[in-house]
Amino acid sequence: MPAVTPPPIARVDLRQVLREAAGGTFPAADGGFSRATPWGDGVEAAVAFTGHAVLVVGEDVSDEHLRSLGVHGLGGAHDPRATVDLAGQGEIGILDALLVGRGTGGAGTGAQSILVDRPDLAQSHRAQHAAQWRHDIRVYGLADPARTALVTLGRGIAGLPELGLQADDGSADELLAGLLSLVPAGDVVLASVSPGNARSLRFFLRRGFVPVGSVQLWHPAR
Repeated sequence: MPAVTPPPIARVDLRQVLREAAGGTFPAADGGFSRATPWGDGVEAAVAFTGHAVLVVGEDVSDEHLRSLGVHGLGGAHDPRATVDLAGQGEIGILDALLVGRGTGGAGTGAQSILVDRPDLAQSHRAQHAAQWRHDIRVYGLADPARTALVTLGRGIAGLPELGLQADDGSADELLAGLLSLVPAGDVVLASVSPGNARSLRFFLRRGFVPVGSVQLWHPAR
């Protein structure tokens, strides 16, 4: 019998998938995976949901090659061997829990946000990390120049708004509330949190963020 050619891997719009997940509708838990087009130059990803994964890779990676790596939707999308193969010599980011929240839009209605632009904090570790993986980064903080707590907002995974937060002075609640007020009410906001950073994970969960999956990013250099 002639060999049966497997069908092409389905292509999906990851932005839409994440928006639907934020509303409680997830991909079918079929054990398989889909593909999505990278949302920006130089960043690829594996995003896993319950029972299904989305590989965000360039067209230079064939469907056959992804299958040969053993990628699947039951944890196989984060197999370190597959990630290393797809990244090549490029840098690989941390495997994170992917959480979703919603903008509150207060500042967009004329209300004054407590946040101010803090370009003086753009060289901090948190801001540099955000700039490494996201686009159009804005760095915000409190008006007192002596305070170095900050929050970043940029175009992150799938081009959606994604935040990062660093606050060791008790201002985390203020910063998060201020940041969410800058995003239109109801719009999805992402946060990627290392599961090992349990304190940060608990913080976002207490403030209404919901885990929808996991994500690992890399800069491909194949």
